[in-house]
Amino acid sequence: MSYAVSGALQAAIYGILKDDATLAGLVGGAIYDAPPSGTLPELYVTLGAEQVRAASDGTASGAWHDLTVAVVTGASGFSAAKAVAAAVSDLLHEADLGLSRGRLVSLRFRRAAARRESGGLRRIDMTFRARVEDA
Repeated sequence: MSYAVSGALQAAIYGILKDDATLAGLVGGAIYDAPPSGTLPELYVTLGAEQVRAASDGTASGAWHDLTVAVVTGASGFSAAKAVAAAVSDLLHEADLGLSRGRLVSLRFRRAAARRESGGLRRIDMTFRARVEDA
């Protein structure tokens, strides 16, 4: 197993989200690797937790990454958050991302959970599974 490709994978995912015009139209620049301190916008996207397990074989060191992308809103309903979640899913599911280290073999949507949080926030956590190799 190698965790060495994790940073490159995260940077590629963040980059594709930041560079997409459709997503920018929905949330502006409110796409974060980690939410900043202070007042947050009404609707934003943030990268979240990651779990990694070994997937090496005889030819390459690799790993499965289950990573979370969250959509958070203070709006009273889920409608806007679901539109953003759909745009994120469209961008990431089966995306062909170039990595600065290693190679992305596959990236697929796995699941999502939408819930109400304290303080009136709504949150959708989407999990994507990436298979990477580090040659």
